[in-house]
Amino acid sequence: MDERWKPSVTVAAVIERDGRFLMVEEHTPDGLRLNNPAGHLDPGESPAEGCARETLEETAHSFRPTGLLGLYLARFRRPASAQQAAQDITHLRFAFCGELGEFQADRALDTDIVRTLWLTPDELRASQQRHRSPLVLACLADYLAGRRYPLELVRTEPSVYRPITA
Repeated sequence: MDERWKPSVTVAAVIERDGRFLMVEEHTPDGLRLNNPAGHLDPGESPAEGCARETLEETAHSFRPTGLLGLYLARFRRPASAQQAAQDITHLRFAFCGELGEFQADRALDTDIVRTLWLTPDELRASQQRHRSPLVLACLADYLAGRRYPLELVRTEPSVYRPITA
């Protein structure tokens, strides 16, 4: 039986302040890695809403997306281990830039997040072997190139919030 291909939809925030970018250091199946504040899109939310939620959960900062940087498709294979079978994973990433808001000092970060840090583009390029995904540098390059698309480019139909019954 053929199985339908289902890429994982993820969202990511590229946040710059004073020439540095907000990153998270997180535990992953491949060890400690650097990533943009990012995660999987949840049911019942638009990509921009998911990005704001993930940024809050991973950095304790509110975030308001103001532009779409791009859509990114990446695939990787994780070899089998004693704990799990081999995986062939494809991610479709919606990356946003926007405004960093209030820091909520009393908010706990997601359990896999070790810390947040601010890195320069040169520091990010030099740490490429520690990135969770090659999309970290792709998003950085697009941000630095000035790519910005209107949020309205991503249309979220009302059925996302109120599923249609067949």
